[in-house]
Amino acid sequence: MDITETHVHTFGIEVILTEDGKTTPCCVHGPTLLFEKVSKAGEKGRRFFACSACRDRKDCNFFQWEDEKVSEARLLAREAENQSKRPPFSHQEYFTRFRTFSSLPLNEKIFCQDCQVLLLPGEHEAHSSHRSTSITPAQLTRPSVLLRPLDNKKSNAQYLFTDRSSHFLLDTLAALGYRRVLCVGTPRLQELIKLRNLEQKHEPMKSLLLDIDFRYAQFYSQDEFCHYNMFNHHFFGGESSSAILQTFLTECDGEKVVMVADPPFGGLVSPLANSHVKCRSANSNNSVAADMPMMWIFPYFFEPRILECLPSFSMLDYQVDYDNHPLYKHGKTGRKQTPVRLFTNISPRDVVLPEEEGYRFCSVCERYVWSFNKHCAKCNTCPSKDGREWKHCSTCKKCVKPSWRHCQSCGRCALPDHPCGHSEGKEGCFNCGSLQHKRKSCPLKGKHRINRWDRAFSSPHCAGMVQYLHDLTCSFAICVCVSLLPL
Repeated sequence: MDITETHVHTFGIEVILTEDGKTTPCCVHGPTLLFEKVSKAGEKGRRFFACSACRDRKDCNFFQWEDEKVSEARLLAREAENQSKRPPFSHQEYFTRFRTFSSLPLNEKIFCQDCQVLLLPGEHEAHSSHRSTSITPAQLTRPSVLLRPLDNKKSNAQYLFTDRSSHFLLDTLAALGYRRVLCVGTPRLQELIKLRNLEQKHEPMKSLLLDIDFRYAQFYSQDEFCHYNMFNHHFFGGESSSAILQTFLTECDGEKVVMVADPPFGGLVSPLANSHVKCRSANSNNSVAADMPMMWIFPYFFEPRILECLPSFSMLDYQVDYDNHPLYKHGKTGRKQTPVRLFTNISPRDVVLPEEEGYRFCSVCERYVWSFNKHCAKCNTCPSKDGREWKHCSTCKKCVKPSWRHCQSCGRCALPDHPCGHSEGKEGCFNCGSLQHKRKSCPLKGKHRINRWDRAFSSPHCAGMVQYLHDLTCSFAICVCVSLLPL
């Protein structure tokens, strides 16, 4: 369905977080999420369930109205489809195969590149027409390099940390005294921890990887990996897998625990935050788990949404970059820099950013900042978010991006080619239409709604970003959700 400009300014789609214990229909990716269409006049639309992980119905076409009566035959067909798309082996079977594979002679260690599976001797014939390669024991310790990254940007794209970012994260965590790392969607960090433990040059650390990519079950034991969907806090292995997380958080023995999460950038912030909170409090009897420190890796322009859901967090200036992404690279100047940052509830002054990479300590802000992030005496902060040196606007009484100019007609700073006349506040509340407040403080806003879906391109912050980060989903939120609706 095409979204016209009129549509964008007249409706939105919200995700509604259901109460704990309330069951929702399941697709192959686990329990679905509940959505609701809302109009600018505040009228409520019909609610529906859709996949939690996929934003394109071509990847997962699950759709069900909340009040829809589903026949027994349809339920059985749905369950059969879900069963057919599950991994061919259980986690225990995968790891048994791995131990057998590891004991094979070097010339018999074959990996099928088409099926992305380690082959045992009796399986070579069935894969004879496929592309395959011999692998070494060293390659078995780097599954993220061996496996082909998933690249569907609308569902499960995998961008993997560079060695620079991986080593920085691990060195920082080790320096802060953490010895247990819960790796949520961070396979590179998991690998580095295991490799350092083998070198025996550092104090050993324990790690548990939670990831939606079941292929990692081929390389890690059940105590090291859980097949997990971070959008709905779903463990595909059931209670036995969730118990592994509880054990990991419980058996601390005085060891400090930290969680590092790298969600897909197209993910909805409120469901992700909800899942992360559930991870942190997986063991309600463990105060350490309930207050567990965390690092969430996400683009800087999602800062308002993240802080809305997790107000104790703050954004650091450190630029996280990825091996297999054309834009998310560490750079020296603004537009050439990766937009990905660290959000954390750890004190910013305690996270030391490397001076040799261009970071410095601001004694006023008491945190490490990028060298071009100059402290503004008027704002009393280092204001830059994107790595460029921002400038102070005396009229707006705040610092703005260097490419922005103050517009007398709009009464605010904006890009020189912005649509003049659409000043902040004139459009009023999205929920009821009032010009006196924004939807966030609307008295008619439903108490069940946790997250708001901003209208695509409506924010002046998005105009410049989209040109630079066209494949990100900051501007996709509405379009994607409407595509879930039946035509």
